[in-house]
Amino acid sequence: MKSRIVSVSRRTDVPAFYGEWFMNRIADGYAGYVNPFGGQRYLVDLRPQAVHCFVFWSKNYGPFLDRLASLDDLGYRAYFNYTITGLPLDFESNLVPPEEAVESLGRLSETFSPEHINWRYDPVVLSNLTPAEWHLERFRSLAAALEGRVKRCYFSFAVQYGKVQRSFSEFQKRTGIVMRDPDLEQRRELAGAMADIAGAYGMTLHTCCGDDLVNDRIFKAHCIDADIIRRLFREDVSFKALPTRKECGCCESADIGKYDTCPHGCIYCYANINKRQAAESHERHDPASVFLGYSKAQSDEWMRELVVPGDQEPETAIRQMQLL
Repeated sequence: MKSRIVSVSRRTDVPAFYGEWFMNRIADGYAGYVNPFGGQRYLVDLRPQAVHCFVFWSKNYGPFLDRLASLDDLGYRAYFNYTITGLPLDFESNLVPPEEAVESLGRLSETFSPEHINWRYDPVVLSNLTPAEWHLERFRSLAAALEGRVKRCYFSFAVQYGKVQRSFSEFQKRTGIVMRDPDLEQRRELAGAMADIAGAYGMTLHTCCGDDLVNDRIFKAHCIDADIIRRLFREDVSFKALPTRKECGCCESADIGKYDTCPHGCIYCYANINKRQAAESHERHDPASVFLGYSKAQSDEWMRELVVPGDQEPETAIRQMQLL
């Protein structure tokens, strides 16, 4: 059996909000996943022999730290994308204070290592409330607090997808805060200053989906990265590149999250249609459901049509996983 990298998750914050659901999935050995584009339903094998490495994504690992210890005891391996920006509450309404996030990142770093963590200062949102000068001050403050706890910082500028543009427009009408879309020269100037700050605190700076910012001091980001896995676990492993969008540097993985389930309430989020729907999805979620974001009754109905990993022929399992 070829093991896979499992992403947990680009689509929602599992460590902050769905830790019980995830550990139930670990106990059963699989999680359900619905393709958001075609609606096909699959089971992702989560047995230890099927998971090469978990890549976790979160803005708050505090509620998940004890569960990470249990995963380690079970033999699972992982590294972590930790987003801390300290943006004003107007932009990120339901996050823990940045000081609390920094504290839990420190605990994560002590338990694993600084090499296990990508600090994500992501996205850089420019506005009349958060101009370039504001970001440099905030970035310097966070970098100082995280010195010695991380070695890599990933960043990107807010990408104004269609639904993000709509969110920004509604936000501007509601608050009077004017969002700004910097040109290439402005992005390069700000990124260069961030690279100087990162270097001063012992970190390298990596641009996520921003190849026009790459130079001898700013590197291309690979959020799901086989090279990091090789270094962390001292093994020769190869995973093919499988970008999720233009200029993405990630390699292949299976993601078990669901859109429209994260109640953080960030205005720049591409994974939620609206805050209310996401909050309601979280409130009514059932930790016993195989499929995140769906009722247990619906999940149980779908399970009658699927084959549980371990109960199927190897060829069937491979075909099913290749569709993820």
